[in-house]
Amino acid sequence: MHRNLDDLMTALAPLFSRIEPRLQAAKYVRAVMSELPRRNGWTIAEWIGDRRPDATQRLLNRARWDTAGAMSTIRRFAVTRLDTAARPGNLTIGVLDESGQEKKGVATAGVKRQHMGCAGGIDNGINTVYLAYVRADAGHALIGARQWIPAEQISDPVTAITTGLPLHLAFATKGELAIDLLREAYADGVRLDFVAGDEVYGACTKLRTFLEEHGQAYVLRIRATFTLTLGGGTCLTCEQAVAKHLRQKRTWTIRSAGTGSKGERTYAWAWIATASPARYLLVRKHCKSGELAFHYCFVPAGQPATLTRLITAAGLRWPVEESFQTGKDLFGLDQSQVRLHEALLRHLVLVMAALAVCAVTAAAARHRTDSQATRPTRPDEAPPGDPGLIPLTVAEVKRLFNAATGHTPTLEQAAHWSAWRRRHQARARWFHHRARLSTAYIQLN
Repeated sequence: MHRNLDDLMTALAPLFSRIEPRLQAAKYVRAVMSELPRRNGWTIAEWIGDRRPDATQRLLNRARWDTAGAMSTIRRFAVTRLDTAARPGNLTIGVLDESGQEKKGVATAGVKRQHMGCAGGIDNGINTVYLAYVRADAGHALIGARQWIPAEQISDPVTAITTGLPLHLAFATKGELAIDLLREAYADGVRLDFVAGDEVYGACTKLRTFLEEHGQAYVLRIRATFTLTLGGGTCLTCEQAVAKHLRQKRTWTIRSAGTGSKGERTYAWAWIATASPARYLLVRKHCKSGELAFHYCFVPAGQPATLTRLITAAGLRWPVEESFQTGKDLFGLDQSQVRLHEALLRHLVLVMAALAVCAVTAAAARHRTDSQATRPTRPDEAPPGDPGLIPLTVAEVKRLFNAATGHTPTLEQAAHWSAWRRRHQARARWFHHRARLSTAYIQLN
């Protein structure tokens, strides 16, 4: 773990023009890897041992360092070390998905009332498109991020300036942001067996065209109303194609989409070849509810196009959700309290660095720390005397690292930050009271 962290920070060092922000970035990464319950400018500065949050805020907002170059370095680090930990022949999947962060105000870059998966519906917040690198039976990490910015913010010069939007920034859909992430990954030498994503990306014609032009196989979720052209030029929606061609039981096969925490994730699967060469409809059916999920697939000529391979690729989309949950719960991926576009991205980059270090450490230890007992073969089988241990997870790697390094602030540090917070809150309270008096004065007159 120490070696992985040192290696990554050494690789990042040339991207900083001065030593002060470079050292502060290393402290920031270490702080988000800590056991802090909440990660923001104040808590990180206190954990680091600074007297004020100024250095942390300067690192994100004003310091000169190459944010895009840092993301590229983290990407190459994560991909190379996950590949080293993997067994030869295991699939590599690039997973596209977005994740949000709820916000209260309207002054943050990209903030808008929009659909937020983390909120379970429409809410005020920001959304970021991510690319995750998944290596079967090894691990996964986030290797790219692009924030989605609404068109009205880009076209409004006042909002663009106050939120720090780049002058050259043009509006891009989430599918177009995904293309940018993949283009950057390819430039860094990342090679993927498949690209996977949900309906947002399956519906993007530009993204599918980009992947096909690059000879990139994909398995993308699509809606039931997506129209396919089948043999003979017949055009049918996915639902209609299933009703016409997959009515009989023998057309379905029961396969696992991968191993979850509670065992195999088993579904019924079937596929239909379309009129277009190398393109297929992959259908997943829930064994109990009968609920259907549809995937539009492309496999270039010369690559194996089998049902088993497509099922495996479709099943390897779920680890991105684990990356989001781990990133948010354990590393503060969604806990930034900055407003500027570049500052938001810098926070994400530094959290992705911390997540990558723990992910590659867990991947390297995966096979030698897995001592689980043989799986049961009968429902009445007696439990083993020793169930063994599951492999080290990212969460356990983080806990062990923090236990080994130890970090306890002195009483003087704790007292200083207690006074600093209370003074800052008192100042904020005073200004709130003055603002209310101004409002009351205007109403009276």
